[in-house]
This record gives sequence, structure tokens and C-alpha cells, in this order.
Amino acid sequence: MAAPQFSVNSHRHDPYRTFKFQVLIDGKPVAGLKKMGALKKKVEPVKWRSAGDPNFERIMPGGTSYEAVTLEQGLTHDPVFENWANLVNNIEGDAGMSLKDFRKDIVVNVLNLQGQVAMSYKIFRAWVSDFQALPDLDAGSMNAVGIQTITLQHEGWQRDTSVAEPAET
Repeated sequence: MAAPQFSVNSHRHDPYRTFKFQVLIDGKPVAGLKKMGALKKKVEPVKWRSAGDPNFERIMPGGTSYEAVTLEQGLTHDPVFENWANLVNNIEGDAGMSLKDFRKDIVVNVLNLQGQVAMSYKIFRAWVSDFQALPDLDAGSMNAVGIQTITLQHEGWQRDTSVAEPAET
């Protein structure tokens, strides 16, 4: 028999869906968030051979790198993406920037179907490396939704283990 997937909700058999989530920047949920890229990390393999056994190659873990995360937000009057992107560079063109606030820890919450936080991750020291303020505009596409995009570089992420599985009714 397979191991139970949910310790609190033993009646549950389906994994969490990916369409119910929220991202908190400066402790506030991002309005109109459409999509978030995956949290991925990679440990670089380091290959080496021992002088006493040159025919056998060993592989040990090297440095860890984290892939950038992309957030897509429906075009609204919420300036959170633009304000954050503007902290990384100075729009006056003198390359001056404040080193105080451009890095942020952000929180990603995976919600169950009842809207309760089921899992939570914290992304550390993120900053905006790419910002798209407007999508392509096309007078011929009446059903298209405008999307803003930011790409975040960061220094890692970690699951918040203090967030317990919520009891579902």
C-alpha cells in the first residue's frame, strides 16, 4: 500500500492544484497575478579522480545556483512591479541607485481549493533583472489581456516548515 500523501487530510488523494497561489511582496499580495515560474535549483557536479584509482571517476556536489523566477501580472493600476524595477536603476540616467531597498524577500503561498495556505516558500534577496511594462499592443485582438512581467534574480529559496497542512472540511 502506498504511503499517505496528506497527514492531516487522510481522505485526500489529489495533489494541490497550481492555479491557487499568492505572492507577497513587502507583505502584501500582488494584485492580478497570473503566473509564476518554477522554483528551481541546480547543484553543479564536480568530477575528480583519485591518483590511486585513475580508472574510476567520482562525482561530488559543487556550488548551488538558483534559476531566475518570472512573475506575470495582469495590467492594472497596481504599481508594485514598476516601483520595484525602478529601485534597481535610476531613470534619470546617472546610474545612481539605492542599495537599501532593491533586494526583497518574497513569500509564495500555495493555496488549497478552500483558499487556505497549504505550503509556503520564502525567496531570499530577490531583485528585478528584467521588467516588461506593456505587452505587444494589437488593435486586432479584442480578447487579449495585458500582462506585465518581471524576472527576479535571487539567492535561494526555502520552504517554510512552520506552515502546517490545513484541515479541510
